[in-house]
Parts: sequence; structure tokens; C-alpha cells
Amino acid sequence: MASEDGKKVQEMSPWGGSDGGNLVQDAVDYRGCPADKSSTGGWVAAVLALGIELCERLSTMGIAVNLVTYLTGTMHLPSAAAANVVTDFMGTSFLLCLLGGFLADSFLGRYLTIAIFALVQAVGTGLLVVSTEVRHLRPPPCGGAGPCEQATGLQMGVLYVCLYLIALGTGGLKSSVSGFCTDQFDQRDARERAAMSLLFNRLFFFISVGTLLSVTVLVYVQEHVGRSWAYGICAGAMLAAVAVFLTGTRRYRYKRSSGSPIVHILQVLVAAARKQNIKQQLASAALYEDRKEHARITHTAQFPCLDRAAVMAGDDDNEVGRDGRPTPNPWKLCSVSRVEEVKMVALLMPVWATTILFWTIYAQMITFSVEQAITMDRRMGGFEIPAASLTVFFVGATMLTLAVYDRVFIPLCRSLMTGRQGFTNLEKIGIGLVLSIVGMAAAAITEKKRLAVAAMASNAGAAVLPISVFQLTPQFLLVGPGEAFIYTGQLDFFITRSPKGMKTMSTGLFLTTLSLGFFLSSALVSLVKSCTRWLGDTINHSRLDYFYWLLAVLGVVNLAAYFVCAMWATPTATNQAEQPHPATAAADEKC
Repeated sequence: MASEDGKKVQEMSPWGGSDGGNLVQDAVDYRGCPADKSSTGGWVAAVLALGIELCERLSTMGIAVNLVTYLTGTMHLPSAAAANVVTDFMGTSFLLCLLGGFLADSFLGRYLTIAIFALVQAVGTGLLVVSTEVRHLRPPPCGGAGPCEQATGLQMGVLYVCLYLIALGTGGLKSSVSGFCTDQFDQRDARERAAMSLLFNRLFFFISVGTLLSVTVLVYVQEHVGRSWAYGICAGAMLAAVAVFLTGTRRYRYKRSSGSPIVHILQVLVAAARKQNIKQQLASAALYEDRKEHARITHTAQFPCLDRAAVMAGDDDNEVGRDGRPTPNPWKLCSVSRVEEVKMVALLMPVWATTILFWTIYAQMITFSVEQAITMDRRMGGFEIPAASLTVFFVGATMLTLAVYDRVFIPLCRSLMTGRQGFTNLEKIGIGLVLSIVGMAAAAITEKKRLAVAAMASNAGAAVLPISVFQLTPQFLLVGPGEAFIYTGQLDFFITRSPKGMKTMSTGLFLTTLSLGFFLSSALVSLVKSCTRWLGDTINHSRLDYFYWLLAVLGVVNLAAYFVCAMWATPTATNQAEQPHPATAAADEKC
């Protein structure tokens, strides 16, 4: 929007003065008019959205972290099967972030996507309350000398409906919260840009607070009051968060998308495939470009097969536009800048692939580690710690690592090394991978000790093994800091290395590493169970230590592959400039 037009809009606005600088060029308010900085956006608006993220973590992790005990103790599933239910549920939650991002970018917008899918999660959690409360939706308790009766297909089916409704809600809203929060800050304003630099740390802090509350308060309620009460708290918290979120409708800034990045990527791939037989020299000067000079991305020699999408083939590339004139068909001809955006995404993929295994290791912290804790002595004085609450060490280590890194390590780097702002995003990811390997080695050693005690205790008929549950803390205290490094490193890497117009999709790519990590955990458990005797029906009749060593070895191989990918992944600079958003012109006309 031209500055002259901006002044006219400001003069027409009931909230304005004569200074067009108070308007955010690429955002509108709830009425569709250019957003005024004095009355929209900022930390007030961002915090209202972050409340949704806190309650989502409280709800999802409050269910997931103690779900394995419900599946084994109430639904009477075998140990490995229960672990797979949990990892499949978590994997689906993060995989559905791609669906949520697509709907937000293409149809609903981030505001509606968050509101709708938060309600979906609340409904799913409410149904889970019913599922755990109604007597006929779970098998009878174990009793007598006969084997325990496992949950029927109908009972498991009802539970799956509840869980995957929750997963749908989680995926839908989680893909949009971080993007919607960044929408509340104007990157052209130095003060707001500085405030936004703190956003992702605070986002992760809110996530950690929600997780901490889930593994302490909610797990205690599940164990000592009742699961239905705990799940009811989750449903109520989500409804309250939605209500608070909606109160900020007049305060928010809204940005309209120019289309789905996934569709744009597909257009480049289809256009390149249609012209795969072209033999001519693909010189950059002969390729199609429709962007203004300041908004173009410089042509590169990487992935030359994609350059064919920008080769002009005359009338075959055109279609009849709304005005009756021929216009380029985006499925046949794409601009050089669009092709370069796809190349930038392609460069992210090797690092993306080598971070998946971390989340497979992470999955063990909320599945098999909880099953280990169930069998161990959990007394602390006169209080018995719920098994799932042991993950408080995991969450606490994550939060402590972030605090020490921000408050101690970064200032130390600034004083000792001029210009150094701590570890780079690739270094953080590498540190996280190393800590996960050491964590699995520690877990394997601890499990071997636990199994030795279990062998002796079985002869004595002991129900609880005479070994302290605090023996598990080393694995939590290693993988927890690993999560702190790899989560922040991945998020930084995918956002800073992605094209400007594909930030939301890049966040979705990051979240799919979590999804695929959980699915890989399920696949490995099934494969190991079918090929070996390491994973039996009960954890005391398994060799879980062998499985942990397998993950440690896979982690070493993956780390070597990561080092190769990290050396290949060089920073990609683009000459994309901030440009007026398509929403601005429409808003000018409307207001």
C-alpha cells in the first residue's frame, strides 16, 4: 500500500490521527480494516493465544503421559500394545498439524482454525470422561485365578474415537497458534520486532508449564481421585481457554494468506514434470518471473530439474483469465522465485529426516519408562509418587536447561566471544541427538539392574520391586535437556531457513518430525516384538534393556548421518524484501 493511500485510510479511521505510521501494512483488524498498532496486537493479544497452547499441553500430555497405565491396568492390554496405542495417538496428533496448517492457509484462517479445533479437542476430552466413567465401556477388573479379560473391540473402538478426536483438535490448533502469535507483531517496527524475538522462548515456556501441570497435578488426580475427574478438568480448561481466546477478537491482528504453500509446491513439481523432456539450456535470463525486482529470489544452480517449471512454452502455458485475457496457468508455468522457494524447502529435508529418531527416543519416556516406574518402589517418606509423575524430572530438566542457557550461557558467550549468541540451531540439534544417545545407554543400564532385582523378587513373591524408582532419573535428566536443545534448534532452523511465504508450512514440517518419531517407535516395537523375545506381555518378562541398546546404536548411526547433513546445509540467504500484503489493498477498498 502506498504511503499516500495509507494516510487516507488513517484519516477515515475512527481510531486514527493523521499519522499513517500507526497502521500495520500487512494486517487487518476484526472488521477487515488496516490494523492500528495502538489498539491491536502486541503481547496482550499474543498471551490470549498462548493460553490455548498451555491448556492444549495440559490436556494432551495429561492424557498421554498416564494413558499406558490405564491401558495395561484397566483395559488389560499387553505392555507393547499399550505403548503403541500411546505413540500412535501422539504421532497422529502431530501429523494432523499438516491438515490444520492447510485449512488455515487455504480456507479458514488461523483465528477460526484455532477456535474450531480447540472446541473439537474439548469435545473429544469430554467424551473421554464418559468413556472412563461408564462401566460397560471397560472390561471387568481382574479377579480370581483366571486370566484378565482384555477390552473388547467395541470398548477399544470407543476409546479410539475419543483419543483421535483429541488428536484432531490438537493437530488443528497447534499448527496455527505460533503463527497467529507472530501475526500480533509488526516486523517493520523495531520495538515490536524486538518483542517478537522473545516469542518462541515464551511459547516453549507455556508448553513446558502445561506439561509440568499435567505430570504433577493431573496425574495425582487420576491416581487418587479418578480419571474421569482429571479428564473433566482437561475439558473444562480447554473450554475456558477458548472463551478467553474469543474475548480478544477485537484486539487481534489478522493476516490473510495468499494460498497454501503445499499447493504451491505441488504446482512447481507438476509443472517441472510436464516439461521433463525439454532439452534446451536453462539459463536464468530465459526463465519466467512475475515478481517485482525487490521481491525476487535469486536463481540458483541447485536442483536444476525443478527449473523446468519456469521454462516458457508459449501459449501452452496459458489459460483464459476472468477478464478474458490469457494468463499463465500455475500448474504449467511457475516463476523462478516460486521454484527457488521449493528448492529452499528441499534443502531442509536432510536435516528434517535425521531429527526424527530423537522423538522415537523421547516416546520411551512416556511409555516404557512409566511401565518401569509402576513396578518399582515409589515411596518418598509417607507419600507414594504416581508412576507417570516421574516425568516431572524430564520436564524440570527441560525448563532448567532453557533457563541456564538463556541467563548464564548466552551472556557468557557474549562476554568471551564477540558476536557469538550461543549455539547455532544446527549445533543445538546435534547436542540434543548426543544427549538422547547417552540417555538411552543410561536407560539400558538401569533396566538391567531392575530386571536383576525382578528375577530375585519373583522368587520371593514381591508385588513391588525393592529398587527405588529414582534409579530412572538419569534417563530423564539426559533426554530432557536434549529436548530443550533439539526443540528450540529445530524450530529456529525451519523458520529461519524457509521462504518467507512458507513459515507456517515449515512449522508443520518441524512438527511432523515429532509425529514420525512416535510412529517409528510403534513400528520398531512391533518389529522387535515379532522378531525377538525382548518385549513380552509384561515388562518383568521382557528384555527392555536390549531394546534401549538398539535405540542407542541407531542413534549413533543417525548422528553420523546428521553430521554429514549439517555440513551440507549451509545458510541460505534470499533477497526477499518485506512487501505489501494482498490483504492491504482489499482492506483499503473496504474501509
